[in-house]
Amino acid sequence: MRRTVVAAVAVPTVLVVGAGIFWAVNRDDGPRPVSEQFLDAWQRRDAAAMAALTEGGPADLKDRLARTWTDLGVVDQRLHLAGVGEGEGAKALYRAELTLGQGQQWKYEGTFSFVKNDDGWRVRWTPSVLHPALKDGQRLTSAREFPERAAITAANGSDLRGSSSGSVQQLIGPVGPATDKAAAELGAPYRKDDPVGLDGLNRQYEKRLAGTPGTVVKIVDGKDAPVQTLQRFDGAAGEPLRTTIVPRVQLAAGEALSTAKKNASMVVVRPSTGEILAVVNKPGGYNRALMGQYPPGSTFKVVTAAALVANGLGVTSTVGCPATTTIGGRTFKNAGYEKFGDVPFRDAFAHSCNTTFADLAVSRLGEKKLADVTSQFGFNVPIIAGLPAVRASFPAVKDDTALAAAAFGQGEVLTSPLNMASVAAAAADGTWRSPRLVPKELASQALDAAGKKPEPDHRLDPAVRKALRVLMPAVVSEGTAHDVDFPAGTAGKTGTAEFGSGEEPPTHAWFIGYKGDVAFSVIVEDGGTGAEAAAPIAARFLDSLR
Repeated sequence: MRRTVVAAVAVPTVLVVGAGIFWAVNRDDGPRPVSEQFLDAWQRRDAAAMAALTEGGPADLKDRLARTWTDLGVVDQRLHLAGVGEGEGAKALYRAELTLGQGQQWKYEGTFSFVKNDDGWRVRWTPSVLHPALKDGQRLTSAREFPERAAITAANGSDLRGSSSGSVQQLIGPVGPATDKAAAELGAPYRKDDPVGLDGLNRQYEKRLAGTPGTVVKIVDGKDAPVQTLQRFDGAAGEPLRTTIVPRVQLAAGEALSTAKKNASMVVVRPSTGEILAVVNKPGGYNRALMGQYPPGSTFKVVTAAALVANGLGVTSTVGCPATTTIGGRTFKNAGYEKFGDVPFRDAFAHSCNTTFADLAVSRLGEKKLADVTSQFGFNVPIIAGLPAVRASFPAVKDDTALAAAAFGQGEVLTSPLNMASVAAAAADGTWRSPRLVPKELASQALDAAGKKPEPDHRLDPAVRKALRVLMPAVVSEGTAHDVDFPAGTAGKTGTAEFGSGEEPPTHAWFIGYKGDVAFSVIVEDGGTGAEAAAPIAARFLDSLR
């Protein structure tokens, strides 16, 4: 804050104050020094120093002065001493330039008089010292009024604030009074109790949506009733936020997920752009779609299969699918101890042979080759969704046993429904794009603000894309999801992800897939198998879009 008080008069000048006239002279004696000290203290917001330079003020003058700055929302101020008169009846003329919290400049002129006693010159205290119109029992304050909050819209421009979907309302987030902490974090012009976004998009894009409040500087009485308006400043309207949500897709996903008997989530993404078309959580309260972390189970075989193909394995290459296999002293098994013998890789994928993927990851890939491909599907990279979203995690493995488990989505591999929808989208389009809920430039700004860089799109090897377009349809036509009545053209992958402990630990049910330019993921927590609990939800969703 600038502290220099400018003495604007260098030669004798006649100043008009109210109905009187006095001479302002450039002299170092008389009341000039105390005038300069008082205005300097005011400019520094040193209430104690100001009070010490006055005579006749109330015992709590220091607190009243400090409250004035708070009530007005002053963030900076300059006080100019324009002139000082002579003698016992002298007055000082000053010009005030106060910068309010919205960056608005409030300028006015004021005067104060003096008392001379044994201690020298002092400023004679009256409320009018702070402003000529201020009287006893009154105070200065400013009232702010935010413009009507800008809309958060769907991709078609419809206002999502009126949506009946609880999941949509969760994405939008509530608006409520700011706490002291929230106001401090947001900075000017925010104060406690201002309306602010408390969560979701309303919080993430608060300043864009809220706009700038208009301000009225006024005098109020002891009961806060307005006495006089001193200055009005216009505010600025907020900017609407258009999301990528498509209402009919959101509705279809919500209706499909409503049949789930346990906690569940579904995310729908457009493969060609990465746009998030729908997000559904059942029940609400926790956005498991974006923030939940789960082992992906066999849905991760899409990624491992991509790594194997990139390393030279063909969809028709013969691979073994025994009921069990032992790696590093640990025995891995297929669901129900199924075994298919030596089969084409396409069949091992369609029937979700854990033993095949465990063996091939160790014998043909190794950790580095698998890890390199996981990053191409969005693992271990930041997500620019436009809202906070956890990143999929593929941590380093300590040995072959851990690598074998990771190859079919167990061990320490963790992901979210949003992450897995983006995996399905990459398989559909041949390019992994960070899924996003808002325009790309806005989503990137959130990462920039956090000191992170957006992850570029990852184009898959053409051979990988071609292979996945053979492998994933086989799951639906003759593999683990063949009993589910999917629309023609659907491709996918079931997943049954163990969590917890025990001989037969509980499992989350997954299904990820795509049809045309629509990709999706479904998870049912503790739902059993992906084919039984998650795949039928996906089929109902696709049926409703036809």
